[in-house]
Amino acid sequence: MVSKPHGGRLIIRIASENRRSAVLGAADEYPVISIGLREAYDVENIGYGVYSPLDGFMVYEDLENVLMNMRLSNDLPWTMPIVVSVDEDSMDFGVGDEVLLSYMDRPLAVMQVEDIYRLDRRLYAERVFGTTDPSHPGVYNVFREMGEYLVGGRIELLDTVDNPYARFYLRPMETRVLFRERGWKTIVGFQTRNAPHLGHEYVQKTALSFVDGIFINPVVGRKKRGDFKDEVILEAYSELVKHYYPKDSAVLSIVRYEMRYAGPREAIHHAIMRKNFGCTHFIVGRDHAGVGDFYGPYDAQEIFREFPDLGVTPVFFKEFFYCRRCGGIVHERICPHDESNRVRFSGTYVREAILEGRDIPDYIVRPEVARVLMSHPDPFVS
Repeated sequence: MVSKPHGGRLIIRIASENRRSAVLGAADEYPVISIGLREAYDVENIGYGVYSPLDGFMVYEDLENVLMNMRLSNDLPWTMPIVVSVDEDSMDFGVGDEVLLSYMDRPLAVMQVEDIYRLDRRLYAERVFGTTDPSHPGVYNVFREMGEYLVGGRIELLDTVDNPYARFYLRPMETRVLFRERGWKTIVGFQTRNAPHLGHEYVQKTALSFVDGIFINPVVGRKKRGDFKDEVILEAYSELVKHYYPKDSAVLSIVRYEMRYAGPREAIHHAIMRKNFGCTHFIVGRDHAGVGDFYGPYDAQEIFREFPDLGVTPVFFKEFFYCRRCGGIVHERICPHDESNRVRFSGTYVREAILEGRDIPDYIVRPEVARVLMSHPDPFVS
């Protein structure tokens, strides 16, 4: 059956219409915490249950347990801090007050302040990212962008950031209904932040061979320079699912989330999110949620050994590649041929081919996907 939400039930934190009207009608009377896009997406994910069982931003007790033990204070597996920060000079509120969380002067949520505590930047970075090197984007954010204090407390969702990809967006309460309507009892989740090549497709279809359906869940949010734009990724995946997946075997839906690039810890977090959408299984590939050389290629798989009570089954894959001798897509456990026969799937290769106007071989990218990538006038984040 569709998996139970993390902690046993979906935690939905959406303000009633009366509450929303009352808060927004008196918005000038509330203290305001200005948040960035990352926290705006976190607010949405708390409100809609993607982060169940969280009902708000973490208080000190939960954050300390997450940093030191990778569990909430009630011992439920949880690996990533979900926090909102402020500087001391902008704190015109205290514990017990209600504050508005506002993005670009737009109130997104009201929070009941339950805790205010100082951020230990070094401990935070070391525990979450395994490094204090500022070249790591997550560490950079901790030391250069986060405020001095963290504010914890339950939230009520009032509004969300505009979503240009709303037709691709399903909330956990909706995916769970859809999976049941399709009769799926086992669902494998696949996270991506890239346009699909055949390596991705073979990972997905290998996993799909053992379950009822696949939930393809691209991350929509701020990306690095040179990454494919969100609209290109979604159009490419739409073509792939349309032409190369059996009817009603795949659901394509985005998650609005900003990557932390925390490697192993973030892989667990990604699995929990997909569990809340209803997935029973989750694909963990090579260097999942990694960046640069900060993590080993399969560290994100090894960490799952520490969470036998996670409630979602990880599906591990080695790297797929094209072998000229085998004449197909294989991986190292089934291919006996040496490196000279292997063509690695590379996002860099695909990007360079597009920029240079070269054809992309069919054994790297499906022709329908290649047409999407090649025809877009400006496919990359600048």
